[in-house]
Amino acid sequence: MRKNLQLLEELQRIDLKIDELRQEKEGMLAEVAALELEEEGARRLVAEKKGELEALEAEKLALETNLATEADNIVRSETRQKELKTQKEFQAVAKEVSTARKLKTELEEQILQKLGLAEALTAEIDGMETNLQALSDNLASRKGGVQARIDQMEAAIAADQATREATAKGIPASALKRYTMLREKRQGIAVVEARDGYCLGCNMHLPPQLYNSLYKVTELVNCPHCQRVLFLRIVQGDK
Repeated sequence: MRKNLQLLEELQRIDLKIDELRQEKEGMLAEVAALELEEEGARRLVAEKKGELEALEAEKLALETNLATEADNIVRSETRQKELKTQKEFQAVAKEVSTARKLKTELEEQILQKLGLAEALTAEIDGMETNLQALSDNLASRKGGVQARIDQMEAAIAADQATREATAKGIPASALKRYTMLREKRQGIAVVEARDGYCLGCNMHLPPQLYNSLYKVTELVNCPHCQRVLFLRIVQGDK
């Protein structure tokens, strides 16, 4: 029975090592996923800003078209003024020219405003693209390191699985089943040390008779509180 208990201890050691490797792998994959999400968000923001810039350029182009139209209207109206014969007609055209000049000035101001906004937006996009490139470079570098580490972990897990299978073969089916159920219920810890009358799995006091029975190891003993399998680490001086 002592050998079965030792095999269970060894099996748990292997399982905990495998658990640790898998958790590390999951953590690294989660980190990469977070970086990918950050890069995707940055890329989306750049696309949105470029869309804003395109819309701004379209607005500026429309204003420039209107400005060209008003400039042509002014030229035509001023040409007509030279051909008019009555004061009334001259005043009407002069009013048209004045209105067109005012609109032309407003259009020029709006175009300048759009230019300023476009310059600021272009600078913002440049900065965002620089940040995006840095994120992409970091992601590519991190992916390479993560994949290399995952390859190592997969190899280690495969080796540990082989050792686990060999170890499990030496354990009676009933004991192995009990161990598996306890691991599922107790966060992966099925076998724990008992020390100074306490279970180190749940830190509860053990009945003296049960604790003393652990020295004999005639059967697998479970903690009456957490149900984990108990063992004593025998050291010199123990009776």
